Amino acid sequence: MSAKQLIYFVLWGWIMGVSIGCNQFSSNKPIQEKDPYIMVLGTAQDAGYPQAACKKSCCISLYANGQTGDYVSSIALIDPIADAYFIIDATPDFKHQIHKVQDKMRTQHLPKGILITHAHIGHYTGLMELGREAIGADSTPVYAMPRMRAFLKNNGPWSQLVALGNIKLNDLTADSLIQLTPDISITPISVPHRDEYSETVGYEIKSNSKKVLFIPDIDKWNKWDRAIKHIVKTADIALLDGTFYQDGEISGRNMADIPHPFVQETMELYEGSQEEEKNKIHFIHLNHTNPLLWDKTTRDYVIDQGFNIAYTDQIIPL
Repeated sequence: MSAKQLIYFVLWGWIMGVSIGCNQFSSNKPIQEKDPYIMVLGTAQDAGYPQAACKKSCCISLYANGQTGDYVSSIALIDPIADAYFIIDATPDFKHQIHKVQDKMRTQHLPKGILITHAHIGHYTGLMELGREAIGADSTPVYAMPRMRAFLKNNGPWSQLVALGNIKLNDLTADSLIQLTPDISITPISVPHRDEYSETVGYEIKSNSKKVLFIPDIDKWNKWDRAIKHIVKTADIALLDGTFYQDGEISGRNMADIPHPFVQETMELYEGSQEEEKNKIHFIHLNHTNPLLWDKTTRDYVIDQGFNIAYTDQIIPL
């Protein structure tokens, strides 16, 4: 090896070492960590951000500045020791979100399972990526409640995924625990929502030491037969429906037809609560009109009140 080649080799090795080191520490969880964790894959409402045909400033500004917005709400449950991950909700951004997890785990594996919350477009339509036109998956487990399973089995094109064996439907039962890996279990919780095609669930996610609550969609807290403050109190982290910030946010539409707990309502519910309880709450599933997506003043205000806003690539240790 010539002196010139030797110098090049040493420099190349140093550059690669720096690059690997930066990648290792750019994540908020070191890649050598073996404990299970949750990775947030998107925080937007079903139609994403920006939303199709939106001419409001919240979307137009993204195009004008060459920004990409955010993916539809979804999370991954990752167990490094089991070399396995599970996705909650197959969104229209499924292919990008799968890439995120594969890149994080340095794997080419598909998820060991996909858990569906309900049959609205942002929560199951990504299953199409498992079909013959795309991945052509072999028996990827899809966990769903009874009406959701029937919907997938009896309606095209989802029924084709079942018939061709691209997906394998697995039963979920409300309040019944499923052990996904030795270190991660999950329990579906029924919640009231606009259940045109299926029931709706949130999930309690447990490890050996922590519990995370994930409820991306619910009509109103007072319509639930459970007390949200009690449920949050039993959890370490709560990823909660923050679809709309306030009433009147969507002009020309009756917001009673698309009920969700307004972020303002949830904050009012926790007025006077201990900071520790407020700090558990991370708002997710944000509509494109929600200023938490694009207005720094509103975001800062919510954070100053003691709450949090979920963000894509956020890592939540379990």
